[in-house]
Amino acid sequence: MTGHMKASIRRLFSITTAIGLMMVGCGPMAQQPLSRLDTPEHHALTGMRLINQGKVFDAGREFELALRLEPHSAKARTGAALVSAYGGDFPGARTLIDQASGDVRDDEEQLFVLVGSIRVDLLGRAACLRSGGECMADGAWFASARTAFDRALALDPRAAEALYFMGECHLAALDLEAAGRMFSRVLDLGTERVAEADAGWKRVQKIQRAMPATETGKRIALLERVTRADAAALFMDELQIDALYAQRALRGFATALKVSPKAGAQGAGPGDIAGHPLRADIEGVLRAGMRGFELFPDGSFRPAQPVDRADFAVMIEDILLRITGDGALDTRFAGSPSPFPDLEPDLPCFNAVMVVTSRGIMEPWDPGTGAFAPLRPIAGLEALRVIRKLREEWRY
Repeated sequence: MTGHMKASIRRLFSITTAIGLMMVGCGPMAQQPLSRLDTPEHHALTGMRLINQGKVFDAGREFELALRLEPHSAKARTGAALVSAYGGDFPGARTLIDQASGDVRDDEEQLFVLVGSIRVDLLGRAACLRSGGECMADGAWFASARTAFDRALALDPRAAEALYFMGECHLAALDLEAAGRMFSRVLDLGTERVAEADAGWKRVQKIQRAMPATETGKRIALLERVTRADAAALFMDELQIDALYAQRALRGFATALKVSPKAGAQGAGPGDIAGHPLRADIEGVLRAGMRGFELFPDGSFRPAQPVDRADFAVMIEDILLRITGDGALDTRFAGSPSPFPDLEPDLPCFNAVMVVTSRGIMEPWDPGTGAFAPLRPIAGLEALRVIRKLREEWRY
């Protein structure tokens, strides 16, 4: 979601929240309906449908209309809480959930609010992961979601939405087994969220097959795009790349390697990693002189820049150079024709792509056309699969 969209959502729901608080303080001020479908129930239902389609701003408008018609609509307040959470206003979202809890009229509305509470906690966790802050280790969000989930299942043991979103919470908490069980229960029920639960279950299976050895590996497996900082943490934690490179250097394997002069010791380090939560990992790959992590001409590291598939191939080729001690590996395919329609043989990454694909460590992106998609950002799950194949080939 763009910053402009978040700002728009926050503006909309600062108004909505103010309206809600005004109505609570001054008594009912319900707007008269303009048509038979101009009801709080219809607007709340439409808003939730729009939320689930990712149309957050449009959903916010529907919840505001519902609250104007019924100031104490528990479902509309819950929807408003979700829109606030999508906009990054988590205190406001929690306030709206608390207000919705006081407005419930029956078990069905109570269940709706509890599921909304789980979703707010899950959105807060996702925002926390994106920020990379200390909140990543904070379990309070999960305890809150679990409490709401237990209350939901006490009301309805077959509450598919509660089961699905708790599965997503377990996945965000890196508890793959529990996430898989939740998704399986939704599939067994066969009522709501079946397609989403099926996708979630398959995702869990793929992560488990990728066999991440560390919490870092599991976390990165959930990312749609791996940044340079993420990749540094992945190699440092999953492969202990600094120790591996140091060990190979002691055995004399690095003497023939053509290490970039920009890699290696970096003194105080690039200024744009100061204060970064993954600074130690970034400094580790820089000290190791790992290719693919060279500094940019302006001396920056650019930790938030996505790693594309060509970048990742260069990184894996560098590991193969160190493991094998074969100093000629990085020119092995010089002068060879390209088997990829989207990769010219004179590109700097060509040899690396050929090295990793000829060994089956990486594969073409599109098997039909044979395209490698060198500029496509690499996803966390693909990065984990590549590392697994690397381990299988070299048994380390």
